[in-house]
Amino acid sequence: MRVLRMMGVMALLVLGVSVPSARVAAQGQTVTGTVETSPGGTTNVPIPGADTVLDRRVRDVSQRLRCPVCQGESIQESPAELAAQMKGVVREQLAAGKSEQDVLNYFLAKYGDWILLEPRAEGINLLVYWIPVIFMLIGGAVLFMTVKKWIKPRAAVPATDDAGAEPGSTPVGAELNHV
Repeated sequence: MRVLRMMGVMALLVLGVSVPSARVAAQGQTVTGTVETSPGGTTNVPIPGADTVLDRRVRDVSQRLRCPVCQGESIQESPAELAAQMKGVVREQLAAGKSEQDVLNYFLAKYGDWILLEPRAEGINLLVYWIPVIFMLIGGAVLFMTVKKWIKPRAAVPATDDAGAEPGSTPVGAELNHV
């Protein structure tokens, strides 16, 4: 019940903020709002939905970061409150002029390499990228060798016709004559 009430309040806030800001953004102006970043200070941060370039950058960075609560989703897709807070930090840092790599480095310093959904291709993480390729090559070689054995022509075995031979002329017949 509490969750439904919070979702209703969030929907009203989003609808109330996005309609006027979209109208002003259509006129070519940048819309900013005041967001508390520290107990004593405030920072002007663009309102979500008003600055499409910033929204795209936030979305790009947020899709690369893992949600610490959900662990299988990015913070962009996660419904967790912590993910929403992390997206807010991403938005604040990008609005302050930091690059996407600076924002990623901030989260890497705070959470470690685990926070990235896609591991960096360096060090031990290279195994993640190369092991599938190595197994595909090994599997292809095994398949090639197996198919080569299947289609290799077998040595011709000379056919003997025992029907016209006289008794005792064949090795088996000679053996039977001695008994």
